[in-house]
Amino acid sequence: MKSVGTLYMIPCPIGERAPYDVLPLTNRDVIRSLDYFIVENTRTARRFLSRAEIGRPIDELEFAELNEHTRPEEVERLVKPLLEGRSAGMISEAGVPGVADPGAEIAALCHRHGIRVVPLVGPSSILLALMASGLNGQSFAFNGYLPVKPTERSRAIRHFERRAQAEHQSQIFIEAPYRNLKLFDDLLSVCQPDTRLTVAADLLEPAEFVRTATIRQWRTEPKPDLHKRPAIFILL
Repeated sequence: MKSVGTLYMIPCPIGERAPYDVLPLTNRDVIRSLDYFIVENTRTARRFLSRAEIGRPIDELEFAELNEHTRPEEVERLVKPLLEGRSAGMISEAGVPGVADPGAEIAALCHRHGIRVVPLVGPSSILLALMASGLNGQSFAFNGYLPVKPTERSRAIRHFERRAQAEHQSQIFIEAPYRNLKLFDDLLSVCQPDTRLTVAADLLEPAEFVRTATIRQWRTEPKPDLHKRPAIFILL
């Protein structure tokens, strides 16, 4: 019986730092062993791999995309090379695949087919922000994006604030970078004065910013520069 390949979940560093400033060199060994990659965006993945010292021309590699445009019937096709014994790497645009990024669907399919799924070490902005926040790291929830419509967004903020207070559970959010300041303003407008808010931006970059303060304190300070900067927000 022919053995199947392995799916490696490969973190892609956030920002512009050299990959092995934030990734272990053991990741390089795995990446160098692969010639098939399932990626969120081919252009981004090629750029990452060109900086990742893979020791071969990028044009020798095969790429298949898995993102919001991938039809369900196409996902099974992406796993076919692994069933034939070829290993693959899953790379999202930034951070760790399968966590707030594509990858969970392909990992789930691999489990159904008996294909081993191996997560590699790398930075997750969600966990980095929580680590630095001083908020509850024993109980937390990642809530992704809040609604865009103002009424629905305010309702969602109140819901998660109540949950944070009732369960003492850190509530984590992200936003499209160009809408960061709008979310920040809404949090300051909707939340109670004693609620704590962490804002973390450009994690692991030279311009890294992490601050936790009460809503009351945030309201008296100059707004942080968050425009078009990858950011994480946490309430407790």
